[in-house]
Amino acid sequence: MPELPEVEVVRAGLAPAVTGARVIAVEVMDPRALKRHTPLGEVPGSAPGEGGHGRTLSTEAGRSRAADFERRMTGRVLAAPLRRGKFMWIPIAGESGPASSAPEPTTALLAHLGMSGQMLLRATDAADDRHVRIRTWIEHPEHGELRLDFSDQRLFGSLAIDDLVDAAPGTIPAQAAHIARDPLDEHFDDEAFVAAIRARSIGAKKLLLEQRLVSGVGNIYADETLWRARVHPDTPGASLSQRGAVTLLHHMREVFAQALAEGGTSFDEQYVNVNGQAGYFAHSLNAYGRGGEACPRCGGLIKRVPFAGRSSHFCPKCQRKR
Repeated sequence: MPELPEVEVVRAGLAPAVTGARVIAVEVMDPRALKRHTPLGEVPGSAPGEGGHGRTLSTEAGRSRAADFERRMTGRVLAAPLRRGKFMWIPIAGESGPASSAPEPTTALLAHLGMSGQMLLRATDAADDRHVRIRTWIEHPEHGELRLDFSDQRLFGSLAIDDLVDAAPGTIPAQAAHIARDPLDEHFDDEAFVAAIRARSIGAKKLLLEQRLVSGVGNIYADETLWRARVHPDTPGASLSQRGAVTLLHHMREVFAQALAEGGTSFDEQYVNVNGQAGYFAHSLNAYGRGGEACPRCGGLIKRVPFAGRSSHFCPKCQRKR
């Protein structure tokens, strides 16, 4: 699943093309990609045959969502894309004219990439991408007309028009308001994070994956952060010293920075940037996916163990459990 670095790479790639662009037309090719979208006047989760945030959606509910989404997006001007953790959104600035002169946005186009979602920028006459679910044509004052394809092979991702709510400073889509700020956010509270980690008795990896504590960390970057910090995944947060918790946060940011510089992590081409190119941070992984291989630091064997339906990778020799 795309984590913070992958979503940030996509956001940064979209920014020059969508900021100030006007939506010319929208075509919803598969309404299941709108499972997080609620039409105006409808209570979330009330559509007949709706499957919540799963992949099931009745024909009636799908048509309603598709028509509402296409109508509300067409003709709107988009502002600069933003991100928190694994959520990305593009504020909808107005109906016409430059985004800078529009009223303060009250809604946004919210994107969650799920397992295999892709936001792809294309020329208007480009060949179709595989598994395209929603297609948007935009016109930018400098770059002209472009096509934005939302492609998703496994249909765990989605697009939605969502209300912006206060998240002082700034605003955030209501559906993302429950998650904590991420370590790359300038308003992230280091002291509060360290205190929260040290107050919990559950394992360090579970704490890193707790999106209400710190957002954007998934299985890959949790394993890499813990390896760099020499912390066993099951070490209770309460067992970490003040210095140890600070060091953990430092390595988390360090891993994210390197992953961003290398375009994110791609294993099976389900994650690509807006130009369809894969990231290459997979070549820099020290623990994740390297079960049975020698630890790059101490030479011990990397161990792979089951973890919440997935796997944890760590070195028992230099990541000793406290």
